[in-house]
Amino acid sequence: MNILIAGGLGAIGAPLGAELRQRGHTVWVCDLPHALGPNYLRCDVADFRQIQRVMDTVEPEFVYHLAAEFGRVNGEDHYEKVWRTNAIGTKNLLRFQEQRKFRMCFSSSSEVYGDWDNSMSEDVPERHPIRQLNDYAISKWANEMQIVNSAARFGTETVRVRLFNTYGPGEHYSEYRSVICQFVYRALHDLPYTVYLDHHRTSSYISDTVRTLANIADPDRFQPGEVFNIAGSEYHDIKTVSDVILAQLGKDDRLVEYERQEAHNTRDKKGDLRKAQRELGHQTRVKLAEGIPLTIAWQKETYGIG
Repeated sequence: MNILIAGGLGAIGAPLGAELRQRGHTVWVCDLPHALGPNYLRCDVADFRQIQRVMDTVEPEFVYHLAAEFGRVNGEDHYEKVWRTNAIGTKNLLRFQEQRKFRMCFSSSSEVYGDWDNSMSEDVPERHPIRQLNDYAISKWANEMQIVNSAARFGTETVRVRLFNTYGPGEHYSEYRSVICQFVYRALHDLPYTVYLDHHRTSSYISDTVRTLANIADPDRFQPGEVFNIAGSEYHDIKTVSDVILAQLGKDDRLVEYERQEAHNTRDKKGDLRKAQRELGHQTRVKLAEGIPLTIAWQKETYGIG
């Protein structure tokens, strides 16, 4: 199958491309950086003419839409970029999907569950009033509604996936990245960080997320209009992550500040995995006890720390 990954140089997109190639697909990548390599096209998804060039070149049968401005803090600090990329970029891709009828997998976020405090099954937003807590979360929910409306009006076929705190090798540090990425980097560099004691997550290691995403392109698994949670099976507090990292590095917590809760952030992200397990073959193969040391080892090599 001829597959395009929009945002294919990112922490999820790059290993997803490798996984799809291993499965025999022809993979094209578009992303923002100047880069070399076969089947790579530089593109800003928020620019309609750039997307048109990509579509004319690739003529995809399937698109993974991973291109986005990522993260809650990023959404507050750079809200204009978040809305331009996430809302306009998604609308651009939908316009071409409406014309060319390729199938698509859209990467949403567990942030859309907002202030919901219980187990997060995929139907929660349809059954309960929810308030998304930041612009990034709101933009992802707006994207989902763009996709639902396009399907209703034009018959487009898209699967939405809500990713829960994917982490692991390939995720370069910034203050907008996953909590595990940030804690590992800051602990390695003896920089302070804050642990919010009331927050819980179901973090998913990168290879587990990627394997399930790749399954969605399988015609026997693709279900237009469906939405799936992709998360880890371990429900853990944030302090546990910090403790494991510090123990692995042989460091104490003198640079860690402890607070109860962070404002405008979802407190508990407990993803209900049953639907993805049943219909996409999702499995948690790498748990925190293995995934965190692998992430530490990758960051040590990447940032030249002995």
